[in-house]
Amino acid sequence: MKAKATAIGSFLICLLFSCKHKESEYHNLEEKITEKSKTYHGIDISSEAYINDYELVEISEGGHTFLIPERKSQIKSFSCTECHSRPLVGMQKDSRIQRAHWDVEMKHANASTMNCATCHNGNDMNHLKSLANDQVDFNMSYLLCAQCHSPQFEDWKGGAHGKNIGGWAKPRASMTCVNCHNPHQPQIPPKWPIRFNSQMEIERK
Repeated sequence: MKAKATAIGSFLICLLFSCKHKESEYHNLEEKITEKSKTYHGIDISSEAYINDYELVEISEGGHTFLIPERKSQIKSFSCTECHSRPLVGMQKDSRIQRAHWDVEMKHANASTMNCATCHNGNDMNHLKSLANDQVDFNMSYLLCAQCHSPQFEDWKGGAHGKNIGGWAKPRASMTCVNCHNPHQPQIPPKWPIRFNSQMEIERK
């Protein structure tokens, strides 16, 4: 009888110290989240207030559906066929036509690896082309970047690379590669921070 009482006492002590299931004490984080969720009504958060200034198109990539900025209306020289009315080879030989893209300097890859024709379709200037010669819409230019930059592309699809417009709230809207990187010179140059740290500059001298 004494042994039984001792066992019951031990069990109650163990229960008292191991199962502290008071209002704010749980065995683990998962249990706490489950318990708190029973009475949590949530707050509706939306990104719509932040994305209204953008013209957006919906895309689906790798199981993720989200919005990206419409690009073609933002390109000052689009549509390309307004000027490229003849085959490119013929226009290159015509000395009377002023070169239109003097401001474009290619610093993307070695010249033997990449040139204008790597991405631009000389037979259909209103579209880009992939390495497999597939037609690519200018709004979907990220598909060209993904050919060489697949780790960044995978991160971007999930939201880990690039800028989300309006944060993580739904509907998700994300900048594309060309919204942050110049496709002809994609490396972002170093620059001073917006707030200049004068004390750090003094210490550097």
